[in-house]
Amino acid sequence: MKITGLSPFVFACMILGFVFLYAPIVMLIIYSFNASRLVTVWAGFSTHWYGELLHDQQILTAAFLSFRIAFMNGVLSVIIGTMAAFALVRFGRFWGRSVMIQSISSRLVLPDVILGLSILLLFVSSRSLIGWPDQRGVLTILISHVTFSSAYVAIVVQSRLAGLDRTFEEAAFDLGAPPFAVFRTITLPLIAPSLVAGFLLAFILSFDDLVIASFASGPSATTLPMVIFSKVRLGISPEINALATIIVVVVALGVAFAGNMLQRQNAQR
Repeated sequence: MKITGLSPFVFACMILGFVFLYAPIVMLIIYSFNASRLVTVWAGFSTHWYGELLHDQQILTAAFLSFRIAFMNGVLSVIIGTMAAFALVRFGRFWGRSVMIQSISSRLVLPDVILGLSILLLFVSSRSLIGWPDQRGVLTILISHVTFSSAYVAIVVQSRLAGLDRTFEEAAFDLGAPPFAVFRTITLPLIAPSLVAGFLLAFILSFDDLVIASFASGPSATTLPMVIFSKVRLGISPEINALATIIVVVVALGVAFAGNMLQRQNAQR
């Protein structure tokens, strides 16, 4: 017996996998519309907590700060990660290439606690030696996020560059096009999906980070995950469910946009 082209066992495993992955998110979204202050007791449908969320100045300020840091982190990580990917793919073997590969790979497996502690010690040592930074804040959080996000972007862009057909670039060079024009009109559009994917990945990693931001931040900068963590320690509030639902919707729209862009480019190719 076949179900949608799959055996019953494979179909059942697929359903269980989707339930395991998305049932907690679905329950969170449902309880964000709960009228009761107790998140585990359903008291009817209500959008009251979304209105309360819009009046919570602490959460709104932290959300705006996290969004601003995540956006800047995404842009800088794409620039640095793309440069690193081009160096690894297009420049062949050069002195320090193995060290560069190992340093990029180590960022992917290094625990956040170790990375956050090392960044904190770097900032403390830098302040004692050259007097910078005066205090930890937005800039130090941004620097710490770029240090690990750019590694993820480099891996994504590198995989795209490694499988890229270079005949279009070579044809443009044969026709007399300068290198920058070839990069702008041919290479950049071909790797655009990987750049978008890298940007979204860096954005989410920064927006979601708690451990590293806790080490790199100061009293003047409190990100959204830090605010949520401090609130959850005192008990889960329905406002947190509403905030999480909004974040899930925004992330889903971003992923859908990136997937649609990749699909359209594949159709054009």
